[in-house]
Amino acid sequence: MKIQILTSNIIKRTVVLTLAVGAFSACTDHFDELNVPENQIIVDNIDASLLGQAFAQSQFYGLNGDNQAFQRSQSLFSDEYAQYFATTEANFDSGNFLEVMSWTSRYYDDVYSRAAPQLLFVEQTTAANNMVVENAIAKVWKVVMYHRISDFFGPTIYSQFGNGQTSVAYDSQEYVYKDFFKVLDDAVAVLSANATANGFGSNDLVYAGDASKWLTFANSLRLRLAMRLAYVDPELAKSEAEKAVAAGVMTHNDQNANVLTTVNSLNFYAAITYIDEFRMSATMQSVLEGYQDPRIREYFDEAVEGGGYKGIRNGMPRLEKGPFLEPTHSFINTRWRPLARGGTNPPLQVMVAAENYFLRAEGALRGWNMGGTVQELYNQGIAISMEQWEAASPDEVAAYQSSLNTPVAVSDKWNSPAMSDIPVAYQVGAGFETQLEQIITQKWIALFPDSWEAWTERRRTGYPVGFAIIESFNPDIPVTGLMRRLKFTTAEQTNNAAAVENARSLLGGPDANHTRLWWDAKPIGLYPTPKQ
Repeated sequence: MKIQILTSNIIKRTVVLTLAVGAFSACTDHFDELNVPENQIIVDNIDASLLGQAFAQSQFYGLNGDNQAFQRSQSLFSDEYAQYFATTEANFDSGNFLEVMSWTSRYYDDVYSRAAPQLLFVEQTTAANNMVVENAIAKVWKVVMYHRISDFFGPTIYSQFGNGQTSVAYDSQEYVYKDFFKVLDDAVAVLSANATANGFGSNDLVYAGDASKWLTFANSLRLRLAMRLAYVDPELAKSEAEKAVAAGVMTHNDQNANVLTTVNSLNFYAAITYIDEFRMSATMQSVLEGYQDPRIREYFDEAVEGGGYKGIRNGMPRLEKGPFLEPTHSFINTRWRPLARGGTNPPLQVMVAAENYFLRAEGALRGWNMGGTVQELYNQGIAISMEQWEAASPDEVAAYQSSLNTPVAVSDKWNSPAMSDIPVAYQVGAGFETQLEQIITQKWIALFPDSWEAWTERRRTGYPVGFAIIESFNPDIPVTGLMRRLKFTTAEQTNNAAAVENARSLLGGPDANHTRLWWDAKPIGLYPTPKQ
């Protein structure tokens, strides 16, 4: 399925939808690659089946674009900044806080040319034809896609997308986030009234059209976005979070939101891990090894040479990186490897129940009505994550929840100390920051491999503390700092210059990696300093 771009400027959108006929069928087992022979279909003549295919395409490509865009946006950006992985490739400088603009553009251009036009078409067509359930589902997915874009860049082309103009304005992140809640209000009202209905059927790659599951997901998404505002607009954050929990958020793993994958639409890690270019981070080793966390064997494989789970520091100098690191350090678990190498092609993770428990635990810590105590919700988050990965028996989970284990030092040339002294067992009498660090550290573990969300939480809260990178190539960010955002793309600065200039004023700072986003408002003095 392709969108015909009628101008070289990627933000000017089209009135003609170009679909690869046969790329999808009613059975999603036949979801296929994008670049297949095409037929051009005028929007007015499109049928419900092709509408479902367009929606499926917006789902699969709406998270990261294609596998090459994923490699650049997640594997080489958010995976590094969340400190799930560290690159072993000497010429990859993103881990040293140096943004490679062509990589940024690859993600941005792919999502805005492949997924966004499809989704706009679906939203407009379902509205025009009174397909209320399909329209509500499309609106929920719209929030998923655009909040990810906004969390990378800040100001976002959103409300004016598809206006057909040569220059398309950006919206401030504050506007976009507050509109998300309105969009979710509209979707939830429809889904609540049609909870037994089905929209898009098997063309829906997340819930096969089940409106009741989309309703729960919409509430859960509201909770995620509400917590994002905890430091910038605490009153709105509280009201939206309490609304979400009262309406019903995810509590079980069968409610998890994942995008279906097939042999023709691979999990993006499965599509790129034939290239050995990253390994487990030292931060992951310090935490999971120190906690004796059974999820370590579900997330990573032991090192080929020497055995054990071994990570490397993020941001090492170029001369310290190379393929020689690969056999002695842990790679991502085999389940995410190519099918020919024993991979199982897992679905693309969007949101899991465990995240909701940790969101609620943080809300309860802030004094919000989250339907449980902080400790109860924290422990439930751990348990539901262990269940998701089938990592431990109930007795083992209980032992883990009461464990006083802490992260450990990593035996490496950098003499890396323990990442933190925070234990697993919830510290009831501790101060707010200690308890918050516990919640977010366990949330970080449970989010794996969703580094997009994990990096966002590191920026928002400062947790997990992580390690300082070894060497920064960015003069604006010290080794103990964080990448706060990605810059507006080169093509946008050239082709949409007036809008980008205005977006800089909406950003509230220079178009730079150290400029904080609107929701990134925790007082700097409360941020911990990563260990060196």
